[in-house]
Amino acid sequence: MGDEAERRCSPQDLIRWSEALAGIARTGLGFTDNLYERERFEEVLGVAADIRVAAGSHFDHDDLVDEWMKSVGSGVAGYQTPKIAVGAVVGNEAGEILLVQRADSGIWLYPTGWADIGYSAAEVAVKEVYEETGIRCEVVGLLGVLDGLRLGFTRIPLYSLVFHCRAIGGDLVAHPLETADVGWFTEDALPEPLAGAADWADMAFAAIRGETRPARYDLPRHPPWEL
Repeated sequence: MGDEAERRCSPQDLIRWSEALAGIARTGLGFTDNLYERERFEEVLGVAADIRVAAGSHFDHDDLVDEWMKSVGSGVAGYQTPKIAVGAVVGNEAGEILLVQRADSGIWLYPTGWADIGYSAAEVAVKEVYEETGIRCEVVGLLGVLDGLRLGFTRIPLYSLVFHCRAIGGDLVAHPLETADVGWFTEDALPEPLAGAADWADMAFAAIRGETRPARYDLPRHPPWEL
C-alpha cells in the first residue's frame, strides 16, 4: 500500500493531474457565460496551479494561471486538447540513425517539431528532417503515437507521432537556429545527453533493421478516465 501511494504521488503524476484539471477548467470557461460557473472553473484552475507548483514548476501560481487563461477560447475554440508533435526516425543503408542536437538544450534526439497547418503528419516528418538536417527522406510507416505526459518527456500535454523514414539523399547541414549539430549514429555509439532513449531506441533500431512490429501506443487504463 505504501509503495502504491508513493507511486501515485510522484512529481510526474502531479503534473499530469494538474494539466488534466487545468484542461477541464479552461474548457469549462470556454463554454459558459454563467458567472457562478466561471468562478468555480477559475477556482479549479487555481487548484491545478497549486498542484503544478508542488510538482516543481519553474513558474509560480499566478504565472501559471495567467498562462493558462491566455489559451481560453470561446465555444469549440475553447475545447482544450493536447498539442501534436511529429518525429522522424531516419535510417540509412549502414543501419545508422539520424540525430540532431537541440540548440536550446544541447540534448540529442531524432528530428521532431510541432505539426504545421496545411501539411499531413507524414509531410511534416519529411519537412522537419530536411529543415533540421539537410537530409531528404521518404516515410516508410508509423512507428507509434506517444503520450508525452504519460511517458514523462514533456511538461505540457502533447501526443508525438513518430514515423519511420528512409534517407534518400541530401547532405548533413545543421539548421542554423534550431540545431547545434547533426549526425549519423550506430546503436552502440549514441551521443550524450540523449533524450528518452529507453522509450524509443529499441523501437527505432528495430525499424531501421527492417523488423516488422505493430505501431506503439499507450494501452488504455481501466477505466481510461481514471487519472
